[in-house]
Amino acid sequence: MERNFNKNELYPDCPIRNILNRISDKWTLLVLYTLNGHDSMRFRDLSAELPDISQKMLVLTLRTLQADGFVRRTVYAEVPPRVEYTLTDRAHSLFPIVNQLIQWAKEHMDEILLDRTKAMSEG
Repeated sequence: MERNFNKNELYPDCPIRNILNRISDKWTLLVLYTLNGHDSMRFRDLSAELPDISQKMLVLTLRTLQADGFVRRTVYAEVPPRVEYTLTDRAHSLFPIVNQLIQWAKEHMDEILLDRTKAMSEG
């Protein structure tokens, strides 16, 4: 399974389509948020904090985040080899926005869930 690194074919220069498409997938923000709570994390520790993500998807998400400059992967020449993941400055610059989104979601979640329930009962 490989992620598409191509720009949006219809709108190749649209930053909203290209960047939001990348960071709004199912796992990206969860991985970034989990890494944000630590100076660095090993793969197994990250996997333990996100038990519902498969190893394959976690590897793919980390590779994508690394390719986009959000995550730094450091390999230590030890036996056994040690690999740690840390957030880059680019990822840290995203967190004020992410935190605002989380706060907004907390403030509106109950009313959104209520509206969903109403819409389902009407439909």
